[in-house]
Amino acid sequence: MAKLTKVGSVDEFDTCSVKRIEVDGLAIAVVRIDDDFFAVGDRCSHQDVSLSEGELFCEDREIECYKHGSTFSLTDGSPQSLPATKPVPTFEVSVAEGHVWIAVP
Repeated sequence: MAKLTKVGSVDEFDTCSVKRIEVDGLAIAVVRIDDDFFAVGDRCSHQDVSLSEGELFCEDREIECYKHGSTFSLTDGSPQSLPATKPVPTFEVSVAEGHVWIAVP
């Protein structure tokens, strides 16, 4: 069963930005694009590199690993370019009463 965790207020997240947070020792990259929020595991599936340090492609809803250039879909975690071939985990995000919540298993 997933545990809902408050990760900050909506105002703490700029649009078209990524913020690294930790929930119970799990690193998560939280992304805001306009009024939409996404959360993916903050580790590239190709190598153990932080995705929150890479480039964000807001129009495509993708995040890039800075080490080798693999990009991942923010909606389902699937790799969009090589060398990564495995998806990164995604987490359900909700906004309630001005706060951002993530469901973490």
